[in-house]
Amino acid sequence: MFRLLIALLLTFLVAQTAVAQSSETEAPAPADRTETGGATTLEDIMARQRGEKVDDNYRSDNTGQGNAEGLLGQLGTRGVASDSDVYRALRYGSADVTVSSKGPAAGVLIQDGGMWWLNFRTGPLREYGSYIIGGMLVILLLFFLIRGKIRIDGEKTGRTVTRFGGFERFGHWLFAGSFLILGITGLLTLYGRDFLIPIFGKEGFAMIAQGCKWLHNNLAWAFMLGLIIVTVNWISHNIPNRVDLKWLAAGGGLFTKGSHPPAKKFNAGQKIIFWLCIVLGVSISLSGLSLLFPFEMPLFAKTFSIANATGIPQMLGLNLPVQMSPQEEMQYAQVWHVMVAYAFIAIILAHIYLGSVGMEGAFDAMGTGEVEEQWAREHHSLWLEEVQAKEASEGAASPAE
Repeated sequence: MFRLLIALLLTFLVAQTAVAQSSETEAPAPADRTETGGATTLEDIMARQRGEKVDDNYRSDNTGQGNAEGLLGQLGTRGVASDSDVYRALRYGSADVTVSSKGPAAGVLIQDGGMWWLNFRTGPLREYGSYIIGGMLVILLLFFLIRGKIRIDGEKTGRTVTRFGGFERFGHWLFAGSFLILGITGLLTLYGRDFLIPIFGKEGFAMIAQGCKWLHNNLAWAFMLGLIIVTVNWISHNIPNRVDLKWLAAGGGLFTKGSHPPAKKFNAGQKIIFWLCIVLGVSISLSGLSLLFPFEMPLFAKTFSIANATGIPQMLGLNLPVQMSPQEEMQYAQVWHVMVAYAFIAIILAHIYLGSVGMEGAFDAMGTGEVEEQWAREHHSLWLEEVQAKEASEGAASPAE
């Protein structure tokens, strides 16, 4: 079910781009190529220059296979099949190719489908991803200007309560620290050419890009380990309950001064962040593993097959590909990896804001593990009551021991 949702979301985003590009001009009727013997016409060339879609069946269906000579072997001596026939056969995957290397992708000499990936990666993917991150930064800035820093309303007691133990904080910082470096190196890989080459030159940028790649590949393991530790430590505390509904109804007190809805160890907002981190963390780890081990972990052909079986893509006028070259699998994995990363970064920016400059006393929870008692009373009152009741029972039991 999870993989099906991934496929549908990716399909929708890619389809939106394709529809936007194709809505400007409809594909023209098949051109009359009798005068050119089936070859490209001037109108084909002009249509491509205008950015219009051109029917290329006259190429993909004309790879020399209809000729008796072509059946003898496309890659034989000259005269068996023309160079153009051989090129088209290679481009559209109908050539009988034998290569010395036995790698999964070695037999694909021309991967024509890579152009949509290149155009999508350098166009809409970066554009809308920039909107997501930039939009979150603007929202946080406006929230800070309007609401200001959320301070402790009551009088501080001077007493502290242990909120997180050492192992909990280790898992959090391993997860968070590796994610920050992965996010920075990933963004530099996507945008670095635009502003680093003018500063450091191409050779300088090449060194930076190599360093980013090395860090990104190797810190991925720390991220996945941190994800496991965080999940094991806190999953039992993040099960939704009725208290969360009251917290959400009051907006968590984030928008109203003096409002402090009750909450246990994690409030509803933190639970939402937790589950988003788990879902997005697992998803981005799977696509990352697919990229770390190229051609060894295909994810999308089978997922698209399941999605097609539901009939939903067909309702949207789509038919997802279920036969993919190894390169296409990598392209889909890379696109999905970046899409999830944009959403992940935006969510973590909000988490960083509230855990640092946005709320007084919040950073102490992960900094030292100790929080001011009044802070705990205002933001996690039910949890504080549980801690104090436990301490009281342990204190009462100790003399009898």
